[in-house]
Amino acid sequence: MSVATPSSLSAVSGFSPTVRITAGQIARLTVLHAKYAMIETFRVPIAVIGSLVFPALALLFFVVPNRFVADDVTMATQAVVSMSVFAVMANGFFSFGLTIAENREQAWDPYLRTLPAPGIVRVLAQIFATGAMGIAAIIPVIAVGGLFTAADASVLRILFGLVVLAVVAVPFMLIGACIGYAMPMKGAIAVVQVAMFGFAFGGGLFLPPVLFADWLNTLSMWLPSRQARELVIWAVEGGQLEWWAWVGIFAWTAGLLVLALVLFRRDEGRRYR
Repeated sequence: MSVATPSSLSAVSGFSPTVRITAGQIARLTVLHAKYAMIETFRVPIAVIGSLVFPALALLFFVVPNRFVADDVTMATQAVVSMSVFAVMANGFFSFGLTIAENREQAWDPYLRTLPAPGIVRVLAQIFATGAMGIAAIIPVIAVGGLFTAADASVLRILFGLVVLAVVAVPFMLIGACIGYAMPMKGAIAVVQVAMFGFAFGGGLFLPPVLFADWLNTLSMWLPSRQARELVIWAVEGGQLEWWAWVGIFAWTAGLLVLALVLFRRDEGRRYR
């Protein structure tokens, strides 16, 4: 029995083992993959509702009733920022961590890897779909903060804050990707939940860092959630930005990117070689 090789396929059917794809084609394929990723997400409405409602409910139940915080402009604004960071963090953890872990256990994922679209298409599509859900999750938080607290910021500051929020969301997506490629679905569910609340509490998203003990405050500065919080607060309120905030975010992003690529290659080698 003869086996078709790339050279024989090329001679018979015009197939080329090295297909160059233009930037325009990558953009179109990315939009297509992102579209179907969103459709797949919305097929489970409770997952969408949870992502959209939980951060806003946390602000409504824990911040709004505390009028000492809600009636203070600075504290209320920082609380809204903290919940916004929590929204994109939770969205990145669940969307990347659980989606990747689930896909790895299905036969559909290996088939997608055989398609001629480059891997960057699927990565960008996942980022865009997750980013769209993250932006949608922030809207209820801003609405609750604007209606029921004294939080205040100019339109330009809010827009700048959204841009910075998009930047600081990257390490959380990479953490989710690392979890998804490192363990099966059942393990990923537990790790994502523990990591989400650990980073949230340790990063000052649920409790202001001014209330931390000295040792916890020092430890908190090393976490990406605390660094993201400080960066977005600086973008919205202005003032002085501590050096460890932006240095830490870039360090986490670079380190997690390397780790995610290593785990991806390990998973690819284990399953396809």
